[in-house]
Amino acid sequence: MSSLTQLVADELAQPVDPRVRDMAEALAAKYPSASQAVLFYGSCLRESQLEGLMLDFYLIVSSYEAAYGKGWLARANRLIPPNVFPFEQPGLMAKYAVLSEADFHRLNGPEMRNVSVWARFSQPARLVWSADKDAMTKAIEAVSRAAPTLLAAAGSIDGEAPLDWWRRAFALTYSVELRAERKSRSSSVVDAGPARYERFSIPAMAAIPVGAKAGGWARRRVEGKLLSVARLAKAAFTYSGGTDHLAWKTNRHARTPIEIKPWQRKSPLVAAVVLVPKLLAKGAVR
Repeated sequence: MSSLTQLVADELAQPVDPRVRDMAEALAAKYPSASQAVLFYGSCLRESQLEGLMLDFYLIVSSYEAAYGKGWLARANRLIPPNVFPFEQPGLMAKYAVLSEADFHRLNGPEMRNVSVWARFSQPARLVWSADKDAMTKAIEAVSRAAPTLLAAAGSIDGEAPLDWWRRAFALTYSVELRAERKSRSSSVVDAGPARYERFSIPAMAAIPVGAKAGGWARRRVEGKLLSVARLAKAAFTYSGGTDHLAWKTNRHARTPIEIKPWQRKSPLVAAVVLVPKLLAKGAVR
């Protein structure tokens, strides 16, 4: 293993709350012929009190056909990855995103302008469940691509300290997607674990592909915002309760008092079309 890959492997192997492990195992069991790995990520990694929070998982599958059959869900997951679904166990709520092994590898790499996967997996995560050693190795290799992709896309600035490079890189990725978090959120990602990012800095910089080009953020912003809207529209059909989750997340991060009306639950696509412009106008999402 390279030094970066070893760092990633060690971090992914760190223990989690037993309830998180149980939920990951239950998620994998929903797709018995397809599940390859379950990764736990997001702000809940740092929380000990999980009740009332929304846990975040990625479920990695061998293929979309193996997960869903040949129906429209497989086509939707391939066309606009990932599909996102809600999941509950006694006392805990979660959402999980589904990606194939091939897409997970690709979306963590520099060939993708879309930031959503490599930005997330440049941050700490846990590999909570894997089907076998081969699936574990593939997940580690995919996640190891994320941090070099992030730093390469941001580009280095002469004299910039490593932690400032990380902060600037995350700020750029946050500007690309529709997000309810406050502007300071991108810096808080690094400030929550500066020693971790210091430890990853030199190995991640060394792993930046030769000839990697920075920039293109204006185009990324246009494409990213449009992709965020497309995912919201798709979630109206795949994510039961998605409108309530959008309101909950926006209220939690932007401190807004959004209340979902009964008609919005019955017509989530129309609700999303109505809600998003209002949230943008109020600055609740950016």
